[in-house]
Amino acid sequence: MREGRKNNETREIRFIKDFTKHALGSVLVQFGDTKVITTASVEEGKPKWMAKDEQRGWVTAEYSLLPSAPNTRCQRERTKISGRTQEIQRLIGRSLRACVDLEKMPDLTITIDADVIQADGGTRTASICGGFLALKIAIEKLLDTGVLKENPIIEPIGAISAGIVDGEVRLDLDYIEDSNAQVDSNIVLTKSGKIIEFQTTAEGEPYEQAQMIEIFNVAKEGIKKIIDMYEKI
Repeated sequence: MREGRKNNETREIRFIKDFTKHALGSVLVQFGDTKVITTASVEEGKPKWMAKDEQRGWVTAEYSLLPSAPNTRCQRERTKISGRTQEIQRLIGRSLRACVDLEKMPDLTITIDADVIQADGGTRTASICGGFLALKIAIEKLLDTGVLKENPIIEPIGAISAGIVDGEVRLDLDYIEDSNAQVDSNIVLTKSGKIIEFQTTAEGEPYEQAQMIEIFNVAKEGIKKIIDMYEKI
């Protein structure tokens, strides 16, 4: 057991709605010492690569790490984003598109921005949870104003990190645990338990199938608790 919580327990999780003034939807999400501001911005039109006669909108994401967010200063990505950043924002975008019917939001593009202001592990999964809530808030406002006629959200999604540290399956890894993990996982599920993403990588020696299933099961319970929290926001 790690200090302060059991292996199947998350860190303290908080969601603060309407954290910024101008975005149509905004949430400050906190997983322990990891803090991310997620916002949803809405524009008319769709990406240029889409056919003109396509009757669907689009949801995309951008991710950024504030220079002072990690324990040592990182460089701002002004002209070229890193491979890691590209991977994370694609993950966020894929995850959010999986929970909406894009044909119910025609000719609209919603961009989720996830800006990490303090990093201590699990920034991408925190960004997905906060991103979903920012998206949900924005869509509710679009429904209220009549811009959308139907709610495009199919069902809520949640995400969490997990892994094997010191031979034990642990949920919601902080930076120290993540840095020392033998196996590192990021899991994204729908409320009904369908899998959107199950990234699991051995950082050294291969791991057993039974351990993979244990990681999935502990993550599933953690995500269920996170999605249950959405109802109180």
